[in-house]
Order: sequence, then structure tokens, then C-alpha cells
Amino acid sequence: MDIDLSLLQSNTVDEIPINGVYNIPDEYIDKSLVKSIKNIKVYGKIYIDNDVEKINCSIEGNIEIEDSVSLEALNYPISIEYDDKIEENWKKSEKVLDIFSFLWENIVLEIPMHYSKVEDFSEYKGDGWKLVSEDELIKNNNPFNDLLKDFKEE
Repeated sequence: MDIDLSLLQSNTVDEIPINGVYNIPDEYIDKSLVKSIKNIKVYGKIYIDNDVEKINCSIEGNIEIEDSVSLEALNYPISIEYDDKIEENWKKSEKVLDIFSFLWENIVLEIPMHYSKVEDFSEYKGDGWKLVSEDELIKNNNPFNDLLKDFKEE
């Protein structure tokens, strides 16, 4: 969805308000860990400061992502405060801002690389393998465990 910036650039208005709820189209999220981005609330404005187009807005909502361990869908809350230039998402020849590109680029920065609500790893096992926590891995893979056993026996 494009926001027309021509009124702002022609000094017809001082600012363009951005107040709405957006659903990011699937074409943006197809090749990511994100399942869906729906009902993202955006409140703010687009304005010109010293001949530079800027945007000041708040982006809030929940994104549905995959749990890194169980692969179940989880809601991950986001809250972003943005105040910067809009050069990258502004189609200068058309004098419009693609709000979906802008939102996607800022939301994707908030998505963690590893996010899980799994606390009990014991149910994730198979034939010759099991999933362990980092603490268990460090504790069980200590190369000095054999030496420590010798000291405890003495």
C-alpha cells in the first residue's frame, strides 16, 4: 500500500498522519521464519525537516513465528519506536512511500534468531539422539569430568 507524499512535497500540508492497522502480505514473509504478521498498529506522521522527508511512528502488535525447538506457532510481541529518514522506502519517481516495505524492514529487525518457550527438553528425543539445553551440554561435555571423579574418590 502506497502513501502519497506529493502533498507534503508541494508544501500543501505540513505532515501526513499514519494511523492504521495493517496486515503484511504473504509475499513479504514467504522466505522467513515468520508465519504471519496481522493487525500491526501504526501511529505517527511523515513530515519534512530541512528538506528531508522523515517519519516518526510507533509500531505495535504480535507476529506469529515458529518456536525454534518445537516448531509450533508462537505469538511474539513487538513494540518499535521509529524516527528517521524515509529514503530507502520512498519511491522518488512516484512520490509515494510503500508502507508494507517500510513495516517489513523494521519488523524483521525485531525478530529473534532463536526464540523458544520450551522448558522441558526431555520429550525431544529419538533413536540415538536427544535434545539438550546449553547448560546440560556444558555440564556433560566437560573434558575434566574424568579428573574430577578421581579427586572425589580420593
